[in-house]
Amino acid sequence: MHVRDIDLNLFVVFDAIYSEGGVSRACFRLNLTQPAVSHALGRLRAMFNDPLFVRRHHVMTPTPLARQIITTVRQAINGLETTLTHTDRFDPAKTPKRFVIGLRNNLEAPILSALVNRISAVAPLVEIATVRCERNNLERELAAGTLDVAIDTLLPLSAEVRRAQILTERIAVFARRNHPDLGARLDRKTYLRMEHVCVTSRRSGLSFEDFQFQRLGIQRTVRLLCQNFATACHVVSRNNMLLTASESAASVLEQPGLLRQFPCPFPISPHINYLYWHATAEGDTTNQWLREQLLAAAATLGPSDVGRKGSRAPKRRPPIPVGLAAE
Repeated sequence: MHVRDIDLNLFVVFDAIYSEGGVSRACFRLNLTQPAVSHALGRLRAMFNDPLFVRRHHVMTPTPLARQIITTVRQAINGLETTLTHTDRFDPAKTPKRFVIGLRNNLEAPILSALVNRISAVAPLVEIATVRCERNNLERELAAGTLDVAIDTLLPLSAEVRRAQILTERIAVFARRNHPDLGARLDRKTYLRMEHVCVTSRRSGLSFEDFQFQRLGIQRTVRLLCQNFATACHVVSRNNMLLTASESAASVLEQPGLLRQFPCPFPISPHINYLYWHATAEGDTTNQWLREQLLAAAATLGPSDVGRKGSRAPKRRPPIPVGLAAE
């Protein structure tokens, strides 16, 4: 096969089916009829002599060959889109665009709220999608264009991935509003006497907080390990355990006033979050616009250490209702 003999639109259809998990959703994404998408898929199958997708439980599951070629296909599509963007400057007020952001669940609520408030009026045709991305796949997905940007802690990535500090979050301790054992302050002795909820995606090993506690020679009693902050906050709001996490953790609660927030009684380093993008998107005006909006949105969430290195630690405050933390 030679590229001159191939309809490159077939790869756009391939990417849409792969991303959406089905022909019908791909039709909606591409604004094409189902016969047109099915015909394109048939041509792709004949071209590669492989089914590419197999239907399982109402989902089109990619074959090993489809998984093998998707990164290369997306890199090629992303490169062409970047070329077109350079010749036709992105206008957020008039240009339809879908951005995909890799984002951890504890940052999703505050970041997206601030971002939507910022862009909803000036970019009515822009769609934002956030996804969870495994850290060992982050560089590959940025390179392939399946992620436009990502926000995460400091990661050991190659020079092909650019980064900028976007948000520094203090570590706080959360407890239910009417906790019987807590008064106006949370001291070290009380903290160590209590049982704790820990949020981690690791099956083994220490969490961010427990790694720092270990360095201080401290060991707390973790009674529950869970995978997301929404679960942890709901559990803590209904019993006497404590949750130690970044200040944004409680933003996932529909009723944030159910929790009280205390300064951590031990000197734990803050969570420093970075905005990541691939070198190939460095000069892309569309990607630049997204990065500018995210940095500006994050700047509204915290103190002056957002997007800045070497900031001083903020002063500790007395416990307050989580719903008033931003004030």
